[in-house]
Amino acid sequence: MAQRLLIMGPQGVGKGTQAALLSKHYGIPAISTGDIFRYNLKNGTELGKQAKAYTDKGELVPDELTNKIVKDRLGMDDAAQGWILDGYPRSASQVEALDKMLKELDTPLTAVVALDADHDVLMQRIAKRAKEEGRADDTPEAIAKRLDIYAKETAPLLNTYKSRGLLVAVDGQGAVEQISKEIIAQLDKS
Repeated sequence: MAQRLLIMGPQGVGKGTQAALLSKHYGIPAISTGDIFRYNLKNGTELGKQAKAYTDKGELVPDELTNKIVKDRLGMDDAAQGWILDGYPRSASQVEALDKMLKELDTPLTAVVALDADHDVLMQRIAKRAKEEGRADDTPEAIAKRLDIYAKETAPLLNTYKSRGLLVAVDGQGAVEQISKEIIAQLDKS
């Protein structure tokens, strides 16, 4: 059965790491909205040019354009047998847009993997990543702000997916391999 998954959780919880492991396990692409934007910008696609007009001004790309870019990516050949989407949706309007595009593509969502960890653990992980990767945008203030935005805007979306019976909640603390095994075990039984 094709797996079409969302992976959600606060910054630093390990979404990218787990998406990569799930991608390998299920043989489907892990699709990060950040990667999609970078691809479109780098390759000068029409969608990339439209996004660049916003990013050059330091503005967020509006939902309408983000939705188009995501739909374009989910419609590519390598996503025909499934995918893992990381970083989208982030708002109630994006949930509605995703519902609409999945209906149009005739590709219903299989599950939503929700990872969580204690606030202090997230802060430590992000600080470590900032040091290792030299990420200037990972200051303690910026991290706290992004975690706060996640808590206010994105975390409530988990209730939407829970009410639909799609939520698979997993503790994002502990050994990477153990977390991955837990996700796969829950997905395989649902």
